[in-house]
Amino acid sequence: MFHAGALFREAVRHDAKALILVHNHPSGDPTPSPEDPQVTRTLAEAGKMMNIEVLDRLVIGRGKYVSLKERRLGY
Repeated sequence: MFHAGALFREAVRHDAKALILVHNHPSGDPTPSPEDPQVTRTLAEAGKMMNIEVLDRLVIGRGKYVSLKERRLGY
């Protein structure tokens, strides 16, 4: 479970215009979960309401990463 407000709080406080979001999966596997595209879409929409662009969302693990934007998941 996540709360978009908590993610954007510091960005708003610092008048950020854009963010790159990064998270890991407890398994260490950076393959996006079925929920990741929907969460990304929700975060991007929340950012738009605050004039903060979500440039990308990365999943990291095992020394690798997956860009949801490159894979067009949630964008």
